[in-house]
Parts: sequence; C-alpha cells; structure tokens
Amino acid sequence: MVRLKDIAAQAGVSTMTVSKVMRDAPDISAATKLRVRALAEQMGYTPDSVAQGLRNKTTKLFGLVISAVTNPVVARVVMAIEEQAFQLGYDVILAQSLNQPEREQAVIRRLLSRRVDGLFVTPVYRLDQTAAIYDELAKRGTPTVLLGHRADFCSTFVNVETDDIAASFAATQHLLGLGHKRIAYLAGPNAAPSSLERLEGYRRALREAGIEVDDKLIFHAGSTIEEGEKAALQLLNESPGATAIQAVNDLVAIGAANILLGQGLKIPDDLSLVGFGNVLVSEHFRVPLTTIRQPKLRLGAAAMDSMLKLMGGTRPPTKRLTGDLVIRQSSAPPTTPRSATL
Repeated sequence: MVRLKDIAAQAGVSTMTVSKVMRDAPDISAATKLRVRALAEQMGYTPDSVAQGLRNKTTKLFGLVISAVTNPVVARVVMAIEEQAFQLGYDVILAQSLNQPEREQAVIRRLLSRRVDGLFVTPVYRLDQTAAIYDELAKRGTPTVLLGHRADFCSTFVNVETDDIAASFAATQHLLGLGHKRIAYLAGPNAAPSSLERLEGYRRALREAGIEVDDKLIFHAGSTIEEGEKAALQLLNESPGATAIQAVNDLVAIGAANILLGQGLKIPDDLSLVGFGNVLVSEHFRVPLTTIRQPKLRLGAAAMDSMLKLMGGTRPPTKRLTGDLVIRQSSAPPTTPRSATL
C-alpha cells in the first residue's frame, strides 16, 4: 500500500506537505499540488476514507433504500443519485426493503450504523399513523429525503414526488378525447399515496367530462404483472362494458394485456390500454404501450439537490415534478361493436 511518506520521498518534499496537498490546504502552491497529485495518482495512492471521516466527522457515504433492484421505475432514479454522488465524491450504499416494514427498519438501522451522511428512502407504505423507524430517524436528525409521496407515518420528512393526479388526469383525458366513455381502471395498493392520486386523477377527468364515475369499472390490481393478469380476468368475467383500460402502472397494464391478447382480443381494436411509468418494456411490448413518462432522472437529481440543502442546514420544500403522456399503439378510438361488450 502506498503511503504519504512514500509519495513524499519520491517528490522530494515532507510528508506534511503531501498531507496538506491531499487536504487542498491553501498554503501550498498550485504547482506543488499539481506535481504531488500527479505523482500520487501514478503511484496508485488511495486515501484512507475511514481516517478522513474520523478527522472530518463525515463518511462521504449516502444510504439508499429502495423497494427492489428489479423495480424498473426505481432504476433510473438510482442512476441519477449515484451519478451525482460520484461527482460530489460520495459513495452510495444500496439496500432493498422488498416492501417489508421489518426489513426496511433493519436496513435503515444498518445504514445508520455505518454513519452515512444522509439517507434516501423509498418508503414502505402502510396505513399506520406512525412507524418506529421514521420516528427514530426524525429524532437522530440524519438528513433524509423520501423518494416518493409522504404518508402519515413519514409526513415530517423532505420528499420528491411525481404529480400523479395531473399525470393520471392527462391519461384519462387522452382516452376520453379518443371517444371512450366506459374506461375501466386497474387500481393500485390503497396504502400507497401515489396509487390514490392516480385513481383521483382518473375520477377527476371523468367528472370534468360530465361522466359519472362507475365503481363497477374500478378493479383492485396491486402493482405487479401477475396482479394485472388477475384484474384483467376479473374484468373479462364481469363484462362491465369497457372500451378502454387505464392501469395504475405499466406492469399492471402489461399483465392485463397478456390476458387480453391470450383471449384473442386485439389491442387497441377491441380495447385500448394505457399504463403509467414508461418503463423500458412498455415501448417494446407486443403492442407498444401508451403511458405516462415519469421524470425518473429528474426525480433523482431533485432528491440530491434537496439532500445537499438539508446537509447545508436549510429545509427545502416538497418537489413535485410533472409526468408526460407518451402515445403509442395501444390506444385508439373505439371502433368495433365487440369492444362494447367487455
């Protein structure tokens, strides 16, 4: 391992001078800094981050808790956070909650034991008014930014989120503009504020169009492809007369599409279909999916901006970003009599 005194011997300066160069001390000339740093890089010197952390009372570490690495929406948010962290000289420790409150609590405590300088957390949503780990975080004062909407148990934290009401409203308006009046909705988990906002956007668009919301057209679907498949089977069995389907996310929409196509139905001839999220597979699905493009990279960048403000001693407001409608081949005007019977 290359030490400071090795670099000093090679450079013909004192070990203290090399130490000051590594700390960017102002009393060392620019020319000496350039020469010593170039030599350190050439010799393969790696600073002792633990020792630096003890001196500076920082670890240059961020903790990042997500639902799962397989979540296609989270991936680009993580990418944006990690890229900015790298530019700032920070490393990111990634942990998965797997949407389990007990695991979420365990991984947050592990990250706190590593003395991370800040935490980014995608909350595990529950209907409880409080959650012990979030109360603990608030008491410790660790800078924390939520990646998603706040709920009662985490209402005191800084967060970044998508304006899901406006985005879902736009998706429903798109279907209404095509001429659909019987639009089925595949809803997400009741505990997730984003799911409730998307359902509200759907309801609001119908009301503003003068169409009464029919609860027979709303199906609980959860958030996965498998749950989308189950909801689509229920829709087909109940035949509520829908000509279009709007889903809480792209995975649910794709699950529904698998069932519809498997039953010999055509998208969008028999049923139009709209998702939410614009995950990679939505564009490359058998029928490219009309959806809402969530601002994933912008959410990650906004989260880092909020984190830096928190670490600097100021509390930023909630950042609520807009999503955009992406129109592809899965939505079209209702054209066949067959669609009116579904």
